[in-house]
Amino acid sequence: MAERKDLTAYERVLLARDKDRPTGMKFIDGLFTDFVELHGDRRYGDDPAVVGGIARLAGRPVTVICIEKGSDVREHIKRNFGMAHPEGYRKSLRLMRQAEKFGRPVICLVDTSGAYCGMGAEERGQGQAIAENIIGMLSLRTPTVSIITGEGGSGGALALACADRVWMLENAAYSVITPEGCASILWKDAEKKAEAAEALGLTAEKLAELGIVDRVIPEQSDDWDMTMSALRDALAGEVSKLCEYDEERLLAERYYKYRNMGVNGQDW
Repeated sequence: MAERKDLTAYERVLLARDKDRPTGMKFIDGLFTDFVELHGDRRYGDDPAVVGGIARLAGRPVTVICIEKGSDVREHIKRNFGMAHPEGYRKSLRLMRQAEKFGRPVICLVDTSGAYCGMGAEERGQGQAIAENIIGMLSLRTPTVSIITGEGGSGGALALACADRVWMLENAAYSVITPEGCASILWKDAEKKAEAAEALGLTAEKLAELGIVDRVIPEQSDDWDMTMSALRDALAGEVSKLCEYDEERLLAERYYKYRNMGVNGQDW
């Protein structure tokens, strides 16, 4: 598909959800080498919606965590359509702490409509698991980069996106709620989803303008290999730069980044 710059916000959402868009595991295959998956949260079980492990980025050992939706019906069911349970977030935090211990940068790949909101997930502490991930990422003493590769929905995405650098692919979406959910709440009419998408300001361009996102990665959706190659080079360079920071600078700049969102003249 040729690139278009005149897309509406909701058309971007549809591209973020497109069935042919690479899933988290495909991004891992395209960006990293020597990936070894690690399982379990050491409390309850393993969540297939969250995939994490150790890999190499341009030869550098890193910890990689992604949300995986699956690419066919069988995989969608296995991965719960990318809607993580509490054990998925607890697994991700375990791997982040492990990365901190061994001095590995952490890279998160986010693509989810939101955390799973079923009764079992709530009984096992979904809200607490997300909150602990957010606190954990903000205090982590190792470099972190999060990339919104498709949908970035609500706290389910935010739990893996409180990083030193937050990037978005050009046709990704990042929002507190889906356009359909927003329209249903505000206007009692899900058909007003396009209007809701515009109001939410969920596109990469708008979020970069607001300072929520640090970088927008152009897409060549008819050549994902080219997009992956450009992203891999940019990511390797950014991680290398962040690894030169000492812990004090890393934490201070991260603190300043999130404490100053929405101030200093930002147009909210």
